[in-house]
Amino acid sequence: MQFQQLQQAFIAHIKDPQQPAPQGIEDRRMAIYRELFFNNVLGFVSTAFPVLKSLYTDANWQQLVRRFFIDYQCSSPYFLHIAEHFLHYLQQDYQMQEQAPVFLQELAHYEWAELYLATKQPAQVEIPLAAEQISSSALCLSDLSMLLAYPYAVHSISVDYQPVESGEVQFYLLYRNDADEVKFVLINQLTAALLQTLQQAPGSTLSQLVEQLQPLLPQLSATQLQQGAIALLQDFAAKGVLVSFQAAQNSLP
Repeated sequence: MQFQQLQQAFIAHIKDPQQPAPQGIEDRRMAIYRELFFNNVLGFVSTAFPVLKSLYTDANWQQLVRRFFIDYQCSSPYFLHIAEHFLHYLQQDYQMQEQAPVFLQELAHYEWAELYLATKQPAQVEIPLAAEQISSSALCLSDLSMLLAYPYAVHSISVDYQPVESGEVQFYLLYRNDADEVKFVLINQLTAALLQTLQQAPGSTLSQLVEQLQPLLPQLSATQLQQGAIALLQDFAAKGVLVSFQAAQNSLP
């Protein structure tokens, strides 16, 4: 057997023990490799998705991760990349099983987003805006924040709370504060609209934001809308979510 064939057979058997092992290697040695590789992936995925893991029995969780290990072609061995690959697998390739929660993909994305922000490096140094600068500055959301929406209250999901059907859309602002802690804010649809407008048009001024939001809220005057926007933006500035356009020119991922 040529080296490349041997290598392919080795990898295929490590990923799926049902595949024949390479000839000439005793099963005792192969078992060590099988256990080592799978346990590494299992540990990475379990660490990245602790809430999701808690909703499964140990046997069912290992079965889920095993299917991922067998079916998905990971392009990187790094912890963060394996977590992202697992999310992609759930979103694109996984066939929902009876024991899988209906909110599987949404909860997995929420947990991945927390990990993503906890480890992300901003494109450049960001300087939060002071409250008095909001009215006169170009505005941008921090590169260490994300706007999310799910038809489940994913922040409340636990062993004791598992919704069985989708409901009203929940809007979230995830961000990493100056203590490098990832926090979330549950926001309403109007606040989400404000942040989404800013996300899509980084560098907008307050007056430009108000102008873009006005058609969505015709019942409010421009003055009322501006006053409400200032109060929200001041709160986000205090959290470090709002930065100057010069400090962060990249939009959210």
